[in-house]
Amino acid sequence: MSMKKVTLGALVGVVGFLAFVELTSGFIQGYYTPMLSNIARHLDVHDADVNWLEGSQLMLSALVVPALAKLGDMAGHKRILLWSTAVTAFATLALPFTESFALFLAAWTLQGVYVVWLPLEIALIWSRSHSMENRSLVTARAAGILVAALELGAITGALLGGQLIDTLPIMTVLFVPGVLVTICFFVILFGVKESPDQLGGRLDLVGLSLISLAILAFTGGLSLLRLNGAGDPAAWGVALLGLLLVIPFARWELRHPDPLIDVRLFRSPALAPVFLTAALFGMSVLGAQAPLSTFLRTDPEVYGYGIGTTGFVTSLAIGFYLISMVIGALLYPRVARLLTPRLALVIAASMVGVGYLMFVPFHATYLQMVINIMIAGLGSGALVAALPAAAASAAPATQTGVATGLTNSTKTIGGAVASAIFGFALMHGVSGGAEGGTAGSFSGYLTVWLVCSISAFVAAAALLFIVPKNAFQDRPVEKVES
Repeated sequence: MSMKKVTLGALVGVVGFLAFVELTSGFIQGYYTPMLSNIARHLDVHDADVNWLEGSQLMLSALVVPALAKLGDMAGHKRILLWSTAVTAFATLALPFTESFALFLAAWTLQGVYVVWLPLEIALIWSRSHSMENRSLVTARAAGILVAALELGAITGALLGGQLIDTLPIMTVLFVPGVLVTICFFVILFGVKESPDQLGGRLDLVGLSLISLAILAFTGGLSLLRLNGAGDPAAWGVALLGLLLVIPFARWELRHPDPLIDVRLFRSPALAPVFLTAALFGMSVLGAQAPLSTFLRTDPEVYGYGIGTTGFVTSLAIGFYLISMVIGALLYPRVARLLTPRLALVIAASMVGVGYLMFVPFHATYLQMVINIMIAGLGSGALVAALPAAAASAAPATQTGVATGLTNSTKTIGGAVASAIFGFALMHGVSGGAEGGTAGSFSGYLTVWLVCSISAFVAAAALLFIVPKNAFQDRPVEKVES
């Protein structure tokens, strides 16, 4: 009994330190949003060029997460978490000293290594809780705390960033996150203990090269489609090439004794729907936020639709969304205990579907928009917390880092696909109601909301009808196909 108490106490301490890491992650994600136009002016580029910042980090996320997650399983989750934090700190501290857009873009892209933090943390918690009862629920509860810290960090970062950019020089403002990430490095170094088991071995560099080429080609093709339109055959060809490159990657991995990604995980009746859900969920959580913001800002007196909010009122709506995500993340473990983890995931995905479906008839007032956003946010927060934990509990013991990392990678790819689809939809039928009008089309917004809703309901159906009833609960590893 005493051993369990010590283990629980140690785990609580680790979760506390990791919560600070996620608070920092959220801070980074929210801090820069209010000052993107200021950054553009500082670097003497057009506002549209800041879109390359988001795109570059999404691409890096899809590339580095599988490799770093595998290295976490091989060499220790804390070790890779620490090194990724060091890289993030270096890149973040470099931002204030860059004078050209090219150097800023390079540092900004490298900063995106922090996306691997949450998958590594979930894998570390799962590994350290191996001797505890209700291991799956303990991991899910810890994941909820981490996601709550992340969203609180995003809210804090957005509010502080917006305040500082109006009062301090931009060089000083850009220096703040670097200090916080540096503190984060020492928190991990002295506050977090390593996961008990490391597999060792060598990284599958051939597999890494093949999947990197596939992801670069696919996301690059989607970027070209957004830039050049659906009529560009070269863009379609590059995206198709990316999909075709998955075939030699999968064949190589099946033959490799220690693959970068064990593609057999996608055959697991418990894991496959989780990865599918992550990809479908990525369409809304990564692809729909910008359209929501721009719809709120669109002037209804000029374009005939929209809410016409100011920047501050729009940020309040985004704040309500983030708060509802915090609530959803914290409620998920309770709902999972009352029902089952599988049914709790189904409910979360369904709430995302309902929230976005409600935008179709109810979008005329600010209150309607906020209600819809918060319903979707409750489900989104639960999914952000639950999907990595569900993957960890359903994966073989030697593949927890890879499995949790794959939820992030598939979510990113889903977001990239949605971004391209939404870009087409919002550009179709655009008609500026005023000189220089740049609003997206109303039919495009309807398409965004319907795609997000349908994708969430498809995810809920996959979780309900494909996943075994006893999935995501403590059970021997041998019961999961690997």
